[in-house]
This record gives sequence, C-alpha cells and structure tokens, in this order.
Amino acid sequence: MNAAMGVPGQYQRLMAGAVDPADAVTQALGGVLARFPILGLGAPALDRLLRRYFPRATGLGAVASGANSAGCFSLPADEFEDLQALLMAHRSNDDEETQWLACAVATACLGDNHLWQDMGLPDRDTLSLLLKRHFTTLCDRNTGNMKWKKFFYKQLCEQAEVNLCKAPSCKVCADYALCFGPEVGGPSTR
Repeated sequence: MNAAMGVPGQYQRLMAGAVDPADAVTQALGGVLARFPILGLGAPALDRLLRRYFPRATGLGAVASGANSAGCFSLPADEFEDLQALLMAHRSNDDEETQWLACAVATACLGDNHLWQDMGLPDRDTLSLLLKRHFTTLCDRNTGNMKWKKFFYKQLCEQAEVNLCKAPSCKVCADYALCFGPEVGGPSTR
C-alpha cells in the first residue's frame, strides 16, 4: 500500500467510492483525506470535493467531521497558510480542483513521510506530474530535483529572505543527500 497506509480502511472506502480511482488527483485527495483533515477547506468545499471525487464512498463520517486525523499533527496556522499561498501563487489555473490540491499539498507537507507518501501517491514521479500540471511555475523552479517538502520550505525561506542552509551552495553542503537523495519507501525527514 502507498502513503495512505496509516489509515487503510478509510483510504479503501474513499477509493471504492471514487469516480476514477486511477486518477492522480483522486489518489492524492483520497490519500490526504485518509490521514489528515485537509486544512483550509470549509464544510461546503469538503462536501463538494467528496461529491465530485468520491460520490459512492461509504462510512465517511470521520472525513465529513474533520476527525480523520490518525496522523494527527499540531500545526501553526501561519505555516499552512504560507505553504498554501506559495502554491496558489503558482497555480496553473483558478479552478476549484487546483484550490483543493493546494490545501491538500500544504496539509500533507506537515506529515512525517515523503510528500508523495503523505498524499497517498504511488511514487514521487506521480506527485511531480501532478505538481507540474497544477503548479507549473513552482514545479519548474525545482531544477535540481530537490525533495518536494524541502523545496517548498526553501522557497518560503527565500521569500522571507532567510537563509537557514549550512553551506553557501547545495553542491558543497554536507546534507546534500537529505535534500536531493532518492525517495523510496520508508519515512523521511522534511
């Protein structure tokens, strides 16, 4: 199983009722919903999301109530808002799907695994394609193929004109492998 392994029953119920379980957006939204309450979505938006992607899903009381927090985390509101704003500033279009994905990606960034895992996606390439389609200009900035969570936080640091990096260049940094190493199975560091 992929990133939704923390709550397999919830993920399976969502995907069993999905319009298109093979769609990457559906997998991503389902993966996040199975693990976290998607921040930034009010009840009406969540209801529209569920009706659009998971109309036949059953037993979604936890999702509907926002109590689906098996991977519960404590989050400063400004961190989520900064991540969401970064994504929205680079959105490829202004449709509701992209807005929902911005909230889902920002929420999943707060999980403990690689972003693709916390979003319930099968691999990093699927996440990269999803980001390329919905947040093209931001995706295009990741020229070094940095891990997505690290990349997003680095972008926020650059916006704030804060340099938390240990070295003047990624190529000479002792932590290079943490930021640019392969993302396969297992937990990660942000």
